[in-house]
Formats: sequence, structure tokens, C-alpha cells
Amino acid sequence: MTEMIPAWVGETLTPADKLDVHRKGLRHKAVSVFVLDGDRVLIQRRAAGKYHSAGLWANSCCTHPHWDEPPEHCALRRLREELGITGLFPAHADRLEYRADVGNGMIEHEVVDIYIAYARPGMTVTPDPAEVSEVRWIDLHDLAAEVQRHPERFSKWLAIYMSGPMDRIFSRHLLR
Repeated sequence: MTEMIPAWVGETLTPADKLDVHRKGLRHKAVSVFVLDGDRVLIQRRAAGKYHSAGLWANSCCTHPHWDEPPEHCALRRLREELGITGLFPAHADRLEYRADVGNGMIEHEVVDIYIAYARPGMTVTPDPAEVSEVRWIDLHDLAAEVQRHPERFSKWLAIYMSGPMDRIFSRHLLR
């Protein structure tokens, strides 16, 4: 089954096959979510079967919206599908664009809406093993330092988020 995501073909936003989008490096829409618990952030290790960036640590969850799916609905969907998390209310934190070679002949050229969600007391995380091999909580600043020391352990997009845009993404959310 082909998964159609919103991508720009020329100047036109068009439904396009997800694998083709990545093989051609087309600019496309994406959603990333960070689940916070105070200064700690939930990160995930991508499952070994992922078509790119397998086995690398990434933010809480990320994906591409379906054609005509609002980004906020996409964020809720992926929290549920990837991590088994429901009942959170992600807030839009930022939008940025980046282009990165993610291996296996794939290019991520994303216009990504980034969301922050706050963990509930006693919240359970039940990752889908086809998506996520492991999760862990880590202090946000420790994560930034670890990404800087060992970038090969992390997805390209997480390394980007933890560099220049980090203050822009998280500053107002860490002042709670």
C-alpha cells in the first residue's frame, strides 16, 4: 500500500508517495513531537526495521501527515501509534525547514511543525515495536550535550533540533 504525504512538486503542494518523496529529496510536510516532564524529554530509539535512520535515537515521535491531515491531528495520531500515549494536548512550538541525507539513498527535506506535550503523572508509554525499539527519559540539556558528543547515535533531525533551534523550540516551555 502506498502512503501519500503532502510534498511540493515544483511550487504545488501535492499528495506524493512517501518513499518517492524521500528518494527524490522533495520538500514535504512533517510533524515532530517532544513529550516533556519538567526538564526531561522522552526520546525513542527507532526500530531496526525502519526504512531510514533505523536504530538511531530521535525525539519522542515524528512522522509525515497524511494528505489533508492537520498537523495537530497528526501529532496526536503518532503519539498514540508510536508510543501508545493518549490524553496529551500538544502545543505548537515552532516550524522549521531542513534538508538532510538520512542514509539508504533517502533525503529528508522537511517543513516540520514541532509540538511540545506535557507528560501526565503516571502516564504509561507502550511503544509499538515495529516503530520503536526503546524509550528513555533524559534531561533536555544532557540530551543536547550527548548529541553534540555522539551525533552518530542520533537522527539527523534531532541533531538539528538540539543545535541552533533548541532555544527557540523549548525556551517558553521550560519556564513553566
